Amino acid sequence: MSKARVLVVDDASFIRDLVKNCLRNYFPGIRIEDAVNGRKAQALLTRETFDLVLCDWEMPEMSGLELLTWCREQDPLRTLPFIMVTSRGDKENVIQAIQAGVSDFVSKPFTNEQLLSKVKKAFARAGLLDAAMSSTPARLGSALGNDSLNALTGGKAQVVSPAPVARPVAAAPKPAVQTPTGRGQGQLRLASGTQACVIKALSLKEALLVVRRGEVLPQVLASAVLDLEQGENAEVARLNGYLHAIVAYEPRPDSDWLQLTFRFVDQDAEKMNYLSRLIAHGTAQKHFVPGA
Repeated sequence: MSKARVLVVDDASFIRDLVKNCLRNYFPGIRIEDAVNGRKAQALLTRETFDLVLCDWEMPEMSGLELLTWCREQDPLRTLPFIMVTSRGDKENVIQAIQAGVSDFVSKPFTNEQLLSKVKKAFARAGLLDAAMSSTPARLGSALGNDSLNALTGGKAQVVSPAPVARPVAAAPKPAVQTPTGRGQGQLRLASGTQACVIKALSLKEALLVVRRGEVLPQVLASAVLDLEQGENAEVARLNGYLHAIVAYEPRPDSDWLQLTFRFVDQDAEKMNYLSRLIAHGTAQKHFVPGA
């Protein structure tokens, strides 16, 4: 029985690898191609046949929305299942994509289960689910638990443990002020939920964040989205990335605050320009004292 063919489009190699590993672990034998932007994907769609497109929205050269619009103008691609994998969840963006003919959405950050649920729904609608799942393993959890790590290690690592609250960083002053507001604020979106955060330091490669510790600890290598809203015009940048390191912010194991190193994976020039302006204007807060 022939296997489904999927095209994964994202300018971030980490995200492409995460999606491809997830699909290959669950659908053995599935055929996957990838592209770094809409322009490269357009060339592949012109000369090859695919059963599903999983596409990022914000990419250089040609965005996901532009690729979707182009697909719906081509007779062979008018009904091609097209899932937008994006951090853009605003109502106006959703409406815009629906009007352009999108089939479904997967919001970043996503869990393997969330991604697979959308993919299986698309395959079912296209009558391809039986073929795609013909050799699917019986248990999902063991096959997918390590996708984030495999994406970075080429599949050599076998276990992803919850991120330890490792050696504490330098001692912070005792809580004496309220959590800063306004400048230096952000929102970190993980698959397990959303957390307010303070940007302690910022560069073009990574952000150093401080968040209040919750019941569920974030995990190293977990994919996430950092939302930054700054400036008089309330510009919002949705920066895709992953958690590179997690340590206790205070010198004790039960610290109420965690310090996260968030590595960016976007290659989008517009986002890099935005970050450059934030850094140039000194928007990032360099010193942070947790509030009560």
